[in-house]
Amino acid sequence: MTKRLPLHPRAEKRPKTRTVHGVALSDAYGWLRAENWKDVLRDPGKLPADIRAYLEAENTYCAALMAPTRALQRDLVKEMRGRIKEDDAAVPQPDGAFLYYSRYRRGGEHPLICRKPRIRPEKGEAREQLLLDADALAKGKDFFELGDAAHSPDHSLLAWSADEAGSELHDIKVRDLATGADLDDRITDTTGDIVWAPDSRSFAYVRLDADHRPSQVFRHRLGTGMDEDELLHDEQDAGMFVDIDETQSGRFLLISISDHETSETRFVDLAAPQAEPVLIAPRETGRQYSVEHHGDDFLILTNADAEDFKIVSAPLASPSPENWQDLIPHRSGRLILSHLCLKDRLIRLEREDGLPRIVIRDLASGAESSISFDEEAYGLGLDAGYEFETDTLRFLYASMARPAETYDYNMATGERTLLKRQEVPSGHDPAAYRVRRVFATAKDGARVPVSLLHRADLALDGSAPCLLYGYGSYGAAMSASFRTNPLSLVDRGFVYAIAHIRGGTDKGWRWYLDGKREKKANTFTDFIAAAEMLADTGFTARGRIVAQGGSAGGMLMGAIANMAPELFAGIIAEVPFVDVLNTILDDTLPLTPPEWPEWGNPIRDVEAFHMIKSYSPYDNVQAQAYPPLLAMGGLTDPRVTYWEPAKWVAQLRATMTGGGPVLLHTNMEAGHGGSAGRFDSLKEVALAYAFAIHTIREGWPEQAAAKS
Repeated sequence: MTKRLPLHPRAEKRPKTRTVHGVALSDAYGWLRAENWKDVLRDPGKLPADIRAYLEAENTYCAALMAPTRALQRDLVKEMRGRIKEDDAAVPQPDGAFLYYSRYRRGGEHPLICRKPRIRPEKGEAREQLLLDADALAKGKDFFELGDAAHSPDHSLLAWSADEAGSELHDIKVRDLATGADLDDRITDTTGDIVWAPDSRSFAYVRLDADHRPSQVFRHRLGTGMDEDELLHDEQDAGMFVDIDETQSGRFLLISISDHETSETRFVDLAAPQAEPVLIAPRETGRQYSVEHHGDDFLILTNADAEDFKIVSAPLASPSPENWQDLIPHRSGRLILSHLCLKDRLIRLEREDGLPRIVIRDLASGAESSISFDEEAYGLGLDAGYEFETDTLRFLYASMARPAETYDYNMATGERTLLKRQEVPSGHDPAAYRVRRVFATAKDGARVPVSLLHRADLALDGSAPCLLYGYGSYGAAMSASFRTNPLSLVDRGFVYAIAHIRGGTDKGWRWYLDGKREKKANTFTDFIAAAEMLADTGFTARGRIVAQGGSAGGMLMGAIANMAPELFAGIIAEVPFVDVLNTILDDTLPLTPPEWPEWGNPIRDVEAFHMIKSYSPYDNVQAQAYPPLLAMGGLTDPRVTYWEPAKWVAQLRATMTGGGPVLLHTNMEAGHGGSAGRFDSLKEVALAYAFAIHTIREGWPEQAAAKS
């Protein structure tokens, strides 16, 4: 007799219908969106009782079905925790007389912010000063995540920010480093980012508006109230988000205003206490640029007449576009990702043929040298640090099998110094694994890169299960760097694969453009092509692939579940953006107006409306069998609101004709990133991995009820 599953929760249907562009849209589960959702972001206790009851019932059901995996989940957490160095410390970054770094205490969930003198005393070790103890700050709180921790230029103060709900609303406080006490200054509802003025008496920050959008930049002077802060920028376009940074030289505050395809930057001379922002180039649809400073010039990374970006110089006195001069000309296929100025040098991080490299240019002579590695797939990144007048460049390297390495590179001599290799306390032998880069052929003939990690002794005869990860939106590239958590799958015989699908910039800016708006379907069909290729070439087999993606990658999971359910053994959708049409039609949600350049504006554009409607996972659930599916959300998530996965799960259960089960787990005390603690977060990873392993090894009994 086949064992049956317990009955799943039944979401009540409360249909509401509206007409958009002549099309009737009915939503039976829209009631799961709390009318007071903005209040819930600040205080989860304000969630209406009927919605809370439903979400908690779903959590209970998920726990019941996952009960056979409890021991496995415990084993997974133990394994993954065993790969984390409990008393790990970052490599110290020099700044003036001090070395600044973060570290963890053994068993600690949150970082400790520390410093010690740069010059050791004649006898003994330099004495450490603990500046901020995030473990202590988090004690007794359901959620705590440290944001920024920025020391003042005179090294006497530390401005720090924290989110205590998971809703990405950060409070900023200022600590006197001599006494260890916080000053009376307290600023609320910020992004958490902080840029100090050189006099250490004021700093800039970004405030979120009533719609949870970062829209205003203020200058706060120590000892004054928040209501006295000076407004530097007030963004009126709800479709543009505001961010702040500073040039590596420390001279200028940069106020960046952008959406997903257009940007503009204003600069403020930080040495002038009363300075007003100055515009570099006005926003022009489709034009993006970012700014660095060296001497009498701004060095600007831009896509103006350069699809894969170029770097131009512009004089400080008149930096408008008519004065831009090419410094690093555009070259098709070489995507310049970012740039950094250190004294006398320009450093850029670029990607070509899917692989990254660092290029250092001597600004006086124009001579260039590069840093790259000879592996099929790897990740490379810059760590800018605090100093400008230095010959030392710090970078990080890792591959899927090789733990992360931190290097200092002497730009004068070309010497590399290994400072730290990521330690895996439970042991790790890179030679026991194989990293590969293979290609799938998309429907239109495009070659889709896929990075693979598997045991070196794995038989590639089609018998191995596979976890295939994908994202494919916003131009985000998926780095083939070292991740310890997937080793728990790989060591159990899985092939771990990352599909570098269109919608990301893995193969250049065109790769991104070919996976957005009217070409969004390429993202989904590329992922399906990657899965089919892995099966056809013996890495795995159809029906032995578990797909995984989060956020916009969760939308991908919803789309491929509708399009090719028979291909996958299971699907894991984390904080999934699946209610795409309703969300992008709602301009009151925090992220909707800035999202229109990515997806199209279905409010004004009837073609965009029909296009989004054609793939929105919630709107395209079909009367068919679906594979086992785990959806995971966060109650205080301002990016992908909790009701998206909740509505989707309800719609799946009401429509599917078989298969499943469909599970929903909502973290009732966290937002988009899940639990903030470095060990607490492993429980959610273990839940997802246990679902994948159980799906492959044991399978699931038949669904007790396919209809709600």
